[in-house]
Formats: sequence, structure tokens, C-alpha cells
Amino acid sequence: MRRMLSLLLILLLLGACGAPAAPAPTQENPEPAGTEEPVQPPEGEEEEAPEETGKPVEPEPYEISSPTEAREGYVPWEGIVEHLFFHPVIAYPELAFDGDAQTNGLDDFMVTVDEYNKILQSVYEKGYVLVDIADVWSETAGEDGAPKMVRNTLYLPEGKKPLILSYDDTNYYPYMLENGFAYKLILGEDGKVASWGLDPAGQEVVSRDLDAIPILDKFVEEHPDFSPFGAKGCLSLTGYEGILGYRTQTTTEGWDGAKEANRQQEREAVKPIIEELRRTGWTFGSHTWGHIRLGSGNLGKIQTDTQRWLDEVGSLVGETTILFYPHGERPDGNDWKNTGPAFQYLQAQGFRVFCSVGVESFSFIKKDICAVICDRLHPDGTTLRHSRDRYLQFYDAKDIMDIEIRPQREISWA
Repeated sequence: MRRMLSLLLILLLLGACGAPAAPAPTQENPEPAGTEEPVQPPEGEEEEAPEETGKPVEPEPYEISSPTEAREGYVPWEGIVEHLFFHPVIAYPELAFDGDAQTNGLDDFMVTVDEYNKILQSVYEKGYVLVDIADVWSETAGEDGAPKMVRNTLYLPEGKKPLILSYDDTNYYPYMLENGFAYKLILGEDGKVASWGLDPAGQEVVSRDLDAIPILDKFVEEHPDFSPFGAKGCLSLTGYEGILGYRTQTTTEGWDGAKEANRQQEREAVKPIIEELRRTGWTFGSHTWGHIRLGSGNLGKIQTDTQRWLDEVGSLVGETTILFYPHGERPDGNDWKNTGPAFQYLQAQGFRVFCSVGVESFSFIKKDICAVICDRLHPDGTTLRHSRDRYLQFYDAKDIMDIEIRPQREISWA
């Protein structure tokens, strides 16, 4: 009898062990609501793991090095370091060139996505490689112990030429949003920088093909020899409409707690974008907070504006030694001959490389103060129409310009 009871007990235990067991609740697989037993997959098929959500994407490794370090197979470059700058590129020309009051200005100062892609391809084919503007000059001590700027020797792959890229007004101002530009930078599902905006039909679009910054990122991914040191470009930021599409600015009218709370949210939202840009070879410079005219002689206004940029923009992007002149206007009239109070103040705030706009990639190391003056060339509608010869070392405007979609205005070479 005792033997039979033992046998029955064993059979009951074996039956219990054969029943499907509910999975233990975990963060990835929480306990399901209700009392239904989990369904087992058919024989021969494996159950798919539950999709994880909210897990940050592991970024791809990215290496940044200095072109000032000698290395095997690289040769010193002593010639001109060319410098091209762009404004944000036009993603939807049908919105930009629709005949409204903004049309001619956009035609003058911008390029389209298609034109920008062609320019990148051309400078790549002509042997240019990207270098960071901060690597071209360095601050050191002179024989008298006073600080001074020096031009660094750059070591490049044989047969290559250095190129600096900079991008003015990468703030995504409200007027741009109505005229065919991206609205802001974001991190896509793959963790890479992308643009967010609305297409002409009002549909949301996340893309790496509609804004100058992710377009260059993709181009370097596909042509890593275009950036042997990991450099991309320098983003020239104002602050009066925030930065990178995020409204991080303050205003002097009607400010209240709700607006400040929103500003702080925008500041937090833009920080991961800044971090990823820095990690992948992008740097930042000041374009003044209010896009002010530095040649006005109004030192008080320049001081107030600079402090505001440092507080609202510099506090996010970090210290920078690069200042890009709004309107190309030089402080004190002629900054490479004069060192007036405006220039002295700006230099005292940490700026060392002062960039204007000109007809060549001119640079000059000042002797009386630790600073460099340089000019940049500007691929845009104006130079595509009227300065073809000057830019032939980079590209041929005949191959670049979207004549069919731009306004029908005069073209000097046509």
C-alpha cells in the first residue's frame, strides 16, 4: 500500500513538471496581465525575443586626430589653407523660390541640397581634404614671453590639399521654416544626427539627405579619405533664435516662469545633439548673439551681446576661439591694420581666429595682439551666377547651378 501511494505521488509530480511554466517577470519581459497561460510556439519555431524600447543606441566609433602630427606617408603642407562657408541649404526649392519677398535673398545667399552635394563631390575629386580650423593656427609664447599665434605645419596625404568648411546661421530661424529648410537637428533611430522638418505637403520628414550637416556626415562615411583626421566643419552660431533649431534664447519682453521652463527643456533637448556633433568632428564658433554689426563702434553693445552669447550659447557648446563676423563686417574698420577697443575686447574674451568674408582665403597673423584674421569664400547663388572663374579651383558653376529651379535672373557666364 505504501508502495502504491509513493508511485501515485511520483506520477503526480511528473505531470506537474510537464505543464508550461510562466516566465519570471523581468524589466524586459514584465508579467502579463490576466491569468492566461503563455502560448508555446509551434514545434520547430523559436519564439522571438520581445523588442527592447528606450535602450540607447551604441554609437559607432569615431576617431579624431591632429594634422599637425608628422606620420609616415604624409607630407608637410605650407601653402594656403582654403576656407569655404555655407548657410543652411535649401531642401525644398519650390518653397524657397516661390516668388515671395524672401525669394531673391535666398537665391543670393544659399545653395540647394543638389548643388551642395555636387560641390562636395567636386572638391573631393579635386584632392581637398577636411581640416579643423582650430588645427591651422596655435597660440604660443614669443621670445619675449608674450602670447602670439603661429601657423602650424599640416601633414597631409601626398597630393592632397587642406580645406576648412564653416556654416553660418545654423540656428534654423523662423523665416527659414516657411521657405524650404529643415526645422532642426535631431538624433535618428540609429543615433546619428539627422534633420527634422515638414515637406511641402506638411508631412513630417526625418532625413540625413536634406540638411548640410548630416549630408556631410554621410559623405565622409562613404569617402573616409575626404576627412583623414576626422574633421567635419565649424558651426557658426548666433543665439537670438536659439541654436540648431532649439529655442534656447531669452527675450527682454514678457518673460515669465513658463517661458523659462520651456527654454530649459530646449536646452536639455539640444545637449545630446551637441555631444554627438562634437564626437563626430564638428566644432563651434560664435557669430555673435544678435548677428550684430561689429564695425558700429558701439563697444557697450558689443560687450552686452558677447556676454549674452557666452551665457546662452557658449554655456551649451563650450569654449571656442573662433569668431565669425556677421555681414563680414570687421571691428574697428580694418581689423588687420587696426587693433581698436572692439577688437581688443573680443580678443580678451578668448577669441583668437577672426573670420570675415572675401574674394580669397586670405589670412594674416597680427603682430600687436595674439590673433589671426582670415577671409572665407562663399559658395552661394551670387557667386554661382557671377564668380565662376574665381571658384574653378573648387568646382565649375556650370556643372553645379540648378538653373531650371532658381529664379530667372542674370548669369554672367551664361
